[in-house]
Amino acid sequence: MLGIERVDVAIIGGGMAGMSVAAELAEWDSRLAKRAERAPLRITVLERENQFGYHTTGRSVAAFLESYGTPEIRALTRASRGILDAMGAESGTPLLRGRPLVWIAREDQLAELDTLLTGNPAVRGVDPAGARTLCPALRPEAVARAAVERTAQDVDVDALLEVYRTRAAAAGVRLRSAIGLEAGEWTGEGWRLTTDRGELFAGRVVDAAGAWADAVARRLGVAPAGLTPLRRTVAVAGAPGVLPSWPLVLDVGNAFYFRPERGGLLVSPADDTPSPPLDAVAAPADVELALERVRAATTLDLSPVRTSWAGLRTFAPDRNPVVGPDPRQEGFFWFAGQGGAGIQAAPALARLAAARLLGEEYEVPGLDPSALKPGGREQPAQAES
Repeated sequence: MLGIERVDVAIIGGGMAGMSVAAELAEWDSRLAKRAERAPLRITVLERENQFGYHTTGRSVAAFLESYGTPEIRALTRASRGILDAMGAESGTPLLRGRPLVWIAREDQLAELDTLLTGNPAVRGVDPAGARTLCPALRPEAVARAAVERTAQDVDVDALLEVYRTRAAAAGVRLRSAIGLEAGEWTGEGWRLTTDRGELFAGRVVDAAGAWADAVARRLGVAPAGLTPLRRTVAVAGAPGVLPSWPLVLDVGNAFYFRPERGGLLVSPADDTPSPPLDAVAAPADVELALERVRAATTLDLSPVRTSWAGLRTFAPDRNPVVGPDPRQEGFFWFAGQGGAGIQAAPALARLAAARLLGEEYEVPGLDPSALKPGGREQPAQAES
């Protein structure tokens, strides 16, 4: 093994997942190492792109929504709020900015709205007039009833990723971009990883590769977790009369959403189109679908699209993150399947993963940690909002 770089932990993927767990793991381990008078773990992040956060993280239209996702996601989100506030205060760059969320429901969607209200104490029901007070462009026929989450926030994704990158580097994590993983072999003592820049020996591997997480597992001979990348399309169109203070508006049936963006309107058809892991591109038909749905729900005169893009959100069958050691392969740790909540829940998820890697305890109120364990995950009986 002479001449081969040796590390204790190799984290595959330099998006929000990989960078957040790198920072939390390195800082937590450093404290433990000082108490135990031992050397800290040698940790390396391997990212195949030239820049960190190029794919899903760099394209995320992130909001902090306590009413979004499965019960487990909502618990992780609630636990992340105080951490995000503290991180913003420490860095001098606020990471959250208030923007109310309005869920809207037509007459035929009232049962879905009732389900949302029943399971989410963060939201309260309002009548159509209350919804139009927040977003005057809503058509009367598009809103039979609504729900408002007034504590919802926009998330500064770039700033959050930079905070984690800075913290990871300061804690001694080696950050390596433009390095591709080609294969790996478990030796009984660790992983011999073959990259396009040579070999690396790692005691443990953390798979934080987003849409490529199952592909990374296969390259290492590990059974995949059954993750599915789903394409999400976003566009920004001109929209006279839109005010920057307007809320984020979501259709309770997950058919579209929109919010103000750079003097225009950001729109999405809330598409979940299965995709192989790739550099996603917005399909013109999906962009047009977003415009059609928002025009049907509002009185806005949407002008030609200024820009559009797409990203891949990756889900396990039950739409919960996959966090923990692989049940069949020693030395392999999953940190994947964050889906559409990988930004808002990143702080609590990263601390939970770091705790599991270190054999420490970290409790998230309202979360059963077994719900995130790899293996045996199935689609729930009813889809979550």
